[in-house]
Amino acid sequence: MTEQKKLIGEERRSRLLQILKETTTAITGSVLAAKTEVSRQAIVGDINLLKARNEPIIATSQGYIYLKQSGALPLFEKTIACCHLPDEVEIELNLIVDHGVTVKDVQIEHPVYGNLNAAIMVSNRKEVKQFMERIASTRASFLSELTFGIHLHTLSSTSREALKEVENKLKKAGFLLEAKE
Repeated sequence: MTEQKKLIGEERRSRLLQILKETTTAITGSVLAAKTEVSRQAIVGDINLLKARNEPIIATSQGYIYLKQSGALPLFEKTIACCHLPDEVEIELNLIVDHGVTVKDVQIEHPVYGNLNAAIMVSNRKEVKQFMERIASTRASFLSELTFGIHLHTLSSTSREALKEVENKLKKAGFLLEAKE
C-alpha cells in the first residue's frame, strides 16, 4: 500500500487542476482536500489562485467544475429575466432542466453592491434537488430574495429550439419578467 504524501504549493495546485480537468461532474472542496491532504480552506485559497490565473473554474452548489472547451456541439446561450416567490425556485429550475437546458447562474442587481452573480450549473432534476437541499441545509437565502423575486438566469443548450421552448414555458408559468407597455 503506497502512502500518499502531502502536496505543497504549486505541486498541489497542479494536482488540483489535473483532478478538475479529469472529472466530469462537480467535485467538492472536502473531496479535493482529502485527495491532497490539506484543509478545505487551503483548497479555497488554491482555487482562488487558479481562478486569478484565468483557469476556467467555477464554484457551484455541488462543488467545483473545470469548464472544458468542447468543440463537438455548438452551445447557445440566452439570458432571461424572471420574477417569482422563493417557494417557486425548484419549480422554475425543473421546468428549465426538463428541456435539456442548463441553468448556468443567477444574477441580481443589488441597490448597493450592483450586479451580483452566482453560479448554479444545474442540468437535470438530480442537480436541482441537490441545489435545493444545499440551500435548505445551510438556511441560505436565494439571491432573488434581495430583489423581491426579480433575477436573471444565463441558460445554455445545444439547441436554440430548447431555449425558445423554455422561454415559452416560463412565460406560460408566469415566471418570465416582461416589459410593461
